[in-house]
Amino acid sequence: MMKRVSATNGVLGLLCLMYFITYLDRVNLATAGTVMMHDLGMSKTEFGLMLSAFAYPYAIFQVIGGSVGDRFGARRTLMICGIIWALATVLTGMVGGLVSLFLARVLLGFGEGATFPTATRAMQNWTPPGKRGFAQGITHAFARFGNAVAPPIVAFLIYHFGWRVSFYVLGVASFAWVVIWYLYFRDDPSDHPAITKKELETLPEPRKVGVRQSVPWGALTRRILPVTITYFCYGWTLWLFLGWLPTFFKESYQLDLKNSALFASGVFFAGVVGDTVGGVASDKIGHMTGNVKLARLSVIVVGFLGAAASLTGVFFTRDLTLVALLLSSGFFFSELIIGPIWSVPMDIAPKYAGTASGLMNTGSAVAAIVSPIVFGFIVDRTGSWTLPFIGSIGLCLLGAVLAFTMHPEREFVDPPVEPTGRVAGMPAGE
Repeated sequence: MMKRVSATNGVLGLLCLMYFITYLDRVNLATAGTVMMHDLGMSKTEFGLMLSAFAYPYAIFQVIGGSVGDRFGARRTLMICGIIWALATVLTGMVGGLVSLFLARVLLGFGEGATFPTATRAMQNWTPPGKRGFAQGITHAFARFGNAVAPPIVAFLIYHFGWRVSFYVLGVASFAWVVIWYLYFRDDPSDHPAITKKELETLPEPRKVGVRQSVPWGALTRRILPVTITYFCYGWTLWLFLGWLPTFFKESYQLDLKNSALFASGVFFAGVVGDTVGGVASDKIGHMTGNVKLARLSVIVVGFLGAAASLTGVFFTRDLTLVALLLSSGFFFSELIIGPIWSVPMDIAPKYAGTASGLMNTGSAVAAIVSPIVFGFIVDRTGSWTLPFIGSIGLCLLGAVLAFTMHPEREFVDPPVEPTGRVAGMPAGE
């Protein structure tokens, strides 16, 4: 007889599925890139611009979307976001040139911009404090699983049906998730028909949906800024992998679409392991020591340094197998960072978890704008597929240093409010 899935695990499972689907939808373009560049007459620099088009609205809606999720709840916010990103994915299969492709990618970024900050708001209500690292790690592991299976899935669909059909199929899958999410999820765990008293006792007091709160934007932004900058360092390398890895293997080693997709998939699977291990390790260190700063920073710093060392090795060999192993190692170490760093906004500002995580994820979103374009530009100008990794190595080393400025052990306290209603110390109108 099968054991009943608890409500908390059911919600976590749906969030894992969302992370998986959103990454399928955002990296499918990378796998289809070589075919689309040929069909639509794009240079690598232009394709880099198409990859980055997703990131402009994605960056803008990190903070806006996180704030909306805090105000209106994850149930409605993620339903609306899901409809938008599903539609954008279908429309990508209908594009006829650079302008329409650019607009479809912008719409995708608009739809996905609020998803992760809002998911963090859902986790804040549905996850025991001692399991935050695990929850963030496992959900992002499913995102990397989406990265890993996207190349072979999209390559299979392209080979048998063409690149346009691949986008239609993934769009339909996104619409299906939206329906299931809205029917199953509740913003307040106590409203869920399957929740048990035992589960409720482990969860934090939920923030009620629809309650207007004044976000101390200036103070909160300054408090989260070190986390944002550190996450930018991680995001730079992430978007090199997500945007260019299949094309890197195909053109640097003259592989066909099938084999380049398989090599890229292998690298991304290393990230699945890294996400899970990083989140579990961070929680374990926290349980053993009671030191949240040590629990978060130790894993983050190891991740940055390990990624820098692994990527450095790429410059010393041309052997395909060894390069694939080094890139896998680099991605594994960089993904160790995810679980603990996404827990940091929850540690610092539990009251504003969606907004704080949106502020943090803006760093990765900005990296997503710049990184793919820089990579494509350097390859177009130099013909070198390894040279762009120098920037990633430098930013990984910088991220290891900047991690010590985050201070997850210091919980954010609302600034005092003057009798006029203005935050003390803030100029009028801010």
